[in-house]
Amino acid sequence: MSKSYRDGQPVTSEEFVHQLMRLKRGSIGRRDFLGLTGLGIATAVFGRELGLSPTPAHAAENLGDRMSIATWPNYHDPATFENFTKETGVAVEVNVFGSNEEMLAKLQAGGSGWSLFVPTNYTISTYKKLDLIDPLDMAKLTNFDAKSEDARFTAEGAIDSVVYAVPKNWGTTGFAVNTKKLTKPMTTWKEFWDTAMAEGEGRTMVHDYQLTTIGNALKYFGFSFNSLKPDELAKAEELLIKVKPHLFAVSSDYQPPMRANDAWMTMCWTNDGAQLNRDIPEIAYVLGKEGGEIWTDFYAIPKDAPNKPAGYALLNHLMNPQVAVKEHLANGAPSTDARVNALLPKEVLDNPILYPAADLLTALEFGAAATLTDPARAELMARFKSA
Repeated sequence: MSKSYRDGQPVTSEEFVHQLMRLKRGSIGRRDFLGLTGLGIATAVFGRELGLSPTPAHAAENLGDRMSIATWPNYHDPATFENFTKETGVAVEVNVFGSNEEMLAKLQAGGSGWSLFVPTNYTISTYKKLDLIDPLDMAKLTNFDAKSEDARFTAEGAIDSVVYAVPKNWGTTGFAVNTKKLTKPMTTWKEFWDTAMAEGEGRTMVHDYQLTTIGNALKYFGFSFNSLKPDELAKAEELLIKVKPHLFAVSSDYQPPMRANDAWMTMCWTNDGAQLNRDIPEIAYVLGKEGGEIWTDFYAIPKDAPNKPAGYALLNHLMNPQVAVKEHLANGAPSTDARVNALLPKEVLDNPILYPAADLLTALEFGAAATLTDPARAELMARFKSA
């Protein structure tokens, strides 16, 4: 056994073992043990071996020097990845996508290069069916606590009791409006679409994403956000083709035009609505009274991930409540994790953009799995974009 020193004098093996047994019995505390044995600054070296400090889930694995994550615009605190790199030496490349269809196509094509990605709730069953994602090894996610998760938002991460994805956050899809430019109050999707063709002419954006753009066109007529009915989709297409010439752009990266006053109104996700309102208070976030979308985004690991050890290490890092709370403060999406909510400031928990009144959530629908690969909706969106 290597010698320890106390007050410049070596501690015998017998004394070291004696003090170690006292520590294990609880007769002395960790601080006393370190002082009595003279370990002091050697704690970092010996601590893990003695069970005095936690071992990172990835400590014994070779993580390589780089990995890639596929995610959404404006969705992370850059410091999260910088700190992960400092901790592990693994550089994180961030790939940004505007729709789940893009993510699916990339994974189906093979060679995505992603070791972690952020799918939305309704897509996970399709990824599993197509054998594109791995079941998660929960033993590697020591920072995840299923008991602290809100079951309303997390169920679709597990299929037949096997966990394929763990939640990042939840939110809603509404619209953001610059109330200094468009002064007439709006509370419905009908008003959104009508304004796009009137006062919002040339200043309105919609998502480059069929689920929300078609879904919220369907709400104009009072139909289900997830409708696959040919006659209802035909009405939604008629509206979209009518609106198209009046739009500023079809894009899921709408924050820059809204901040520059090039766009005055846009279809919008919770986190973007919160960020815009925080920085430009005249930009309001509206949930259409007719309904619309409520969603959860998850983390999952692709089956062909080139660096699964690093994917797990980053995912475990992101599940740490101390890390997750900084993510939520940066990206403005509400958390599914009670541990994170307990760390959030009261003004965040009281923000109606992030945590809307219950009656506003009642009419919202989670995306349906069938919409992801439905050819009629895909073709409708393609016709709309090319119009």
